[in-house]
Amino acid sequence: MKIADLSPLNRQILNYLVTVGSVLLCLLLLPTRLPGMEILGIAPNWLLIWVVAWSLKRSLWEAVLAGLILGLIQDGMTYFEPTHTVSLILVGILTVRLHKERYIQEDFISIGLIVFGMTAIAETVTAIQHLFPSDEIATENPLSLAGGLESLGYVARGWSETWVDYQRITLGSAILTSLWAPVVYYPLNLWWQKMRELSDKV
Repeated sequence: MKIADLSPLNRQILNYLVTVGSVLLCLLLLPTRLPGMEILGIAPNWLLIWVVAWSLKRSLWEAVLAGLILGLIQDGMTYFEPTHTVSLILVGILTVRLHKERYIQEDFISIGLIVFGMTAIAETVTAIQHLFPSDEIATENPLSLAGGLESLGYVARGWSETWVDYQRITLGSAILTSLWAPVVYYPLNLWWQKMRELSDKV
């Protein structure tokens, strides 16, 4: 049976399942360290890629909600300090704004560049949180699964060391995340575009 032959309700349910399934897949990929998916212990930020893909053609509130939910989930998988919620919400907001201003084209290079920039911003937000930790922050986080700053046991140590680690980790994370972005973005974008086209025909 073709997707177009399904009833609107069944198509909507299927769309929800695919969307949620893609989030679960990104969550499963967070702790994965396969060849080509890691540089110096740094892995791609799969949830950030998902937030960018989701936010490109959606409203500001939908982007904020996605960043909030995925940020809370990632905090639950790693450690609540530094929180990932702030950075993912900011990524969603900026992606929506850039798309509305038509600064983003949907080609391979443009998506890679926007993900590269958003990863750098997200890591900057994380680094700032490390500079001003709460009293409960752990000196090391051995349970981290997310890659990026947390994957190296990054802790608040002082401005100079923070700056050195920030440069290395941000560059590695941004490069890897931008290179892997099409793997998540293009299948999801094609699916959501197909669903919108079918909905418009109803």
